[in-house]
Amino acid sequence: MAFDSTFWAFISLLIFFGVIIYFKVPVFIAKVMDKRIAQIETDLDEACRLREEAQALLAEYERKRKAAESDAEEIVAAAKEDAERMTAEAQAALEEMVARRTKAVEDKIAQAEAQALAEVRAQSADVAIEAARILLADQAKDSGADLVDQSIRDVGARLN
Repeated sequence: MAFDSTFWAFISLLIFFGVIIYFKVPVFIAKVMDKRIAQIETDLDEACRLREEAQALLAEYERKRKAAESDAEEIVAAAKEDAERMTAEAQAALEEMVARRTKAVEDKIAQAEAQALAEVRAQSADVAIEAARILLADQAKDSGADLVDQSIRDVGARLN
């Protein structure tokens, strides 16, 4: 019986598998594969952990964003209230200033009227005194001696 080439190829294959098993190549390959599987599992666990951290960070940033928006809305509302209050205060201050200035002008006008009236009265009194002096001077020329005599008698009577 002649051994054909397929038989020798089969025998060679069995020897090859025997050598591989003898040198524990399958165990070595299994260890390498186990290490690779463990590394992949570690990488997957790390990826899951990172994903969960990313989701937690995203949720935290969303909360912070919403809080910041809320704070911004409160700041804008407070600014509007302050602006309205300041506008009202400025309006009141302006009205008060206008009222004070109007009062001051009215007081100045009243003072000017009183001063003008006093000047007119003083001038009228001066004119009246001058008219009385002129009149008395005219009368004194006519009856000056009689008036002096009468005054002397009056003084004498009062002294006694």
